[in-house]
Amino acid sequence: MAGDPAPTPTGGWSDPEQVAWYTARIGRLEGRVAGEAVLQELLPPTPARVLDLGCGDGRLAGLVLDARPSVTSVVAADRSAPMLEQAEARFVGDPRVVVVRHDLEDAVAFDGPFDVIVSGFAIHHVEDARKRSLFRELRDALAPGGLFANLEVVRSSTARRHEEFLAAIGRTADDPEDRLAAVDRQLEWMRAAGFEDVECIWRWRGFALLVGEAPAA
Repeated sequence: MAGDPAPTPTGGWSDPEQVAWYTARIGRLEGRVAGEAVLQELLPPTPARVLDLGCGDGRLAGLVLDARPSVTSVVAADRSAPMLEQAEARFVGDPRVVVVRHDLEDAVAFDGPFDVIVSGFAIHHVEDARKRSLFRELRDALAPGGLFANLEVVRSSTARRHEEFLAAIGRTADDPEDRLAAVDRQLEWMRAAGFEDVECIWRWRGFALLVGEAPAA
């Protein structure tokens, strides 16, 4: 994706132009696609209920459904109206999927528990204190032994490495809404929230897949 033009500054994720730019390019980001493939491999064999938090256009929820035909119910949640429109169009006629508006700043209060909670490139938009409380809420929303898989943008160790990452994905600057945190800190927060077997399973530059499980009953 080097050379792919960075977006013109817009009104953020409520701006249809920025959303269209973003959704047109994500499937061409090789690093992202590789992380999505690892996430699909990690899914439990026969999950039934799934929450996609910060679902965007529904791409990640769609990948989960493709990988696990056992899924009977997906809640796809996002705060961006243009994103939700694309998600609704993606899943039109699919009774397994309910698309709802939800801001990551709001408490997680969906009708759980869920066997799997996934999030793709969304949680890095909230401040660190909210990340920590959100991890606790997601742990409580999982069924015993349930999986949380967060495919995320993370802080690089140095400014140089971050610049190299941006160049590799065709960007010249960060999204103004980014609130990036280091992998190690996020793993600590997940453990403190009660997740078990917490690990950074995969990483490519500033992309990482962070996973943990709710304790078994």
